[in-house]
Amino acid sequence: MTQANLNYMGSITIDEDLMDAAGMIAGEKVQIVDNNNGERFETYIIKGERGSGCVCLNGAAARKVQVGDVCIIISYALMDFEEAKHFEPRLVFPKEGNKL
Repeated sequence: MTQANLNYMGSITIDEDLMDAAGMIAGEKVQIVDNNNGERFETYIIKGERGSGCVCLNGAAARKVQVGDVCIIISYALMDFEEAKHFEPRLVFPKEGNKL
């Protein structure tokens, strides 16, 4: 987590490069899991500046993390049974500074 902005109406801001790599879109509902403190909650995505490495929780959710925490951002999909059998999830493991 690179930032926590309490003075915003909610959501998670994610660098657009990271969103593209994970196949995520603005407005999408995601689950956040904080590996440092065990918090789990849901919010929605706002596009962050491309190349910035930004992953920022906004609003009330900002109280659930500390800058520097390692978090997992989980996106779910609905699909029919046959499609689900062949679905390959995208896993993104950014380097230092959330760079790809």
